[in-house]
Order: sequence, then C-alpha cells, then structure tokens
Amino acid sequence: MKNLRKELWFKIPSRRGFVNITSLVREALQESGIKEGLILVNAMHITASVFINDDESGLHQDYENWLEKLAPHAPISQYQHNRTGEDNADAHMKRQIMGREVVIAVTNGQLDFGPWEQIFYGEFDGRRRKRVLIKIIGE
Repeated sequence: MKNLRKELWFKIPSRRGFVNITSLVREALQESGIKEGLILVNAMHITASVFINDDESGLHQDYENWLEKLAPHAPISQYQHNRTGEDNADAHMKRQIMGREVVIAVTNGQLDFGPWEQIFYGEFDGRRRKRVLIKIIGE
C-alpha cells in the first residue's frame, strides 16, 4: 500500500472565507500515484473547516448568513470562551457545524465525486497561517 502526506497552508486576510481546494487535492492525488484508495482532507486548526459542496457564490453567502445566525460573532461577551481574552468562540462553533474533515474515494486515479461536488477550506477566524492535511492511502 502506498501513501502520501501533504500540508496546505492558508492565510485568509479576512475573518471568514471559503477557498476551493479541489485542484490542490487533485494535484496531491496525481503526485501520490494512487489509483484506488481514499483521501482524507482535514483542517488542522479548531477554527477552520473542510467540507464538500457546490462552488456557487450564492450558496457560500447563504452559509455565511446561516452560520452568523447560528453563532453570531458579536457581542463577544455572550460566550464563556471569550472571557479568556479570546474573541473567537463563534469560530469554534462554526467549525463544529461545518465539520473538521472529508474523506473522498479514489477510483481509477480520480476523485470519485458526485455531480457538482468540490472540496472547500472554510475559515472562521482568519488573518493568520493555518494548515490543512491531505493524507492519501491506496494502491
């Protein structure tokens, strides 16, 4: 069995944002030489996410609006976590909702996706460097 471990680094200039990382995952798959297997892609930070969905700007704005209703950033005093001097309790909650990781099947050397599926990095407390792990295993 072969494997590849690769890290992607991001520094989103704003507090929140979504980045389509599908092409970067495809590049890692090609580098691995694996034709049949699995890919794990996960955010290595507790205020960031990796998820699969459609690459459509209206949907991304809907996510932004929905997440802000579920876990509003302000007032920061509403969260116990922020009493430690942080201001990112909402980012932890948004990450919990959007998820830490995805697993994608590899078939015939390709990502085995359904229609319109793409992989995204979601940032909920940006303006600093964070990483995403890609781990590919298979034959």
